[in-house]
Amino acid sequence: MKNILEGIKINISPKIYVKDPETSELGKKIIENSILLIDEIGFDNFTFKKLGQRIGSNESSIYRYFESKHKLLLYLTSWYWGWLEFKLVLSTNNISNPQDKLIKAIEIVTEEIITDSNHPHINEIVLHKIIICEFSKSYLTKEVDEENKEGYFLIYKRVINRIIEMVKEVNPSFPFAKSLVSTLVEGALHQHFLKVHFKSITDCSEKILPLSFSKR
Repeated sequence: MKNILEGIKINISPKIYVKDPETSELGKKIIENSILLIDEIGFDNFTFKKLGQRIGSNESSIYRYFESKHKLLLYLTSWYWGWLEFKLVLSTNNISNPQDKLIKAIEIVTEEIITDSNHPHINEIVLHKIIICEFSKSYLTKEVDEENKEGYFLIYKRVINRIIEMVKEVNPSFPFAKSLVSTLVEGALHQHFLKVHFKSITDCSEKILPLSFSKR
C-alpha cells in the first residue's frame, strides 16, 4: 500500500487555491515548508511573510498560490483527508465481513501516524500533528456555511460518509450512524491532543492510544 500511496494525486477543489501548488517546484516548496513552519510556531503565529523568509522567496510569490493563510490551511487539511481516504479505501476494499471492515476503518481514522509514506514534499507525520491541533480552525469561522456550499470540506465529509455506510452495513437499523461516526473521528483527534497537553483528563497515553478507546 505504501508504494500506491506514494504516487497518489489528491484532487483538491481549485476554489481553494489561486494556482495549484503541485504544478511547480515553488508551489511544492510552499506546501512542504508551510507544514513544517505551522508545526513549529502554530497557525496563529504563521504568516506568509515568515514562510517567504523561510523559503527565500517574496511574500507576494506565495499569494500567487493562496489568497490567504486560511485558504492554505484548507488546502493542507483537504490534502490530509484525501490521503486518509485513499488509505481507507485501499485498506477496506477487500474485506467482505462488514464488522471487520468497520473495525479496520476505525483503525485508519483514529491511529497515530508514525510512518511517513515518503511524499517528496509532504511529511504526513507532521501534517497529522497539524490536523490534531489546527483542523478545527479551518471550519470554526463565520464563513463556514458559505465555504461548505463551495465544497471546501467535501473530502472530509466524504471520509465520514464512507464510514457511516459501513456502520449501516453492520446495523442498518442504528439511528445515530452520522452522529456516532463524526463524533468518533473528531473525538480521536481530541484525544490525541489531550494525551499530549491535558494528560489529567484522558485515559489515553503513550501506551493507551485513542485507537484503543475508539474500538470499544
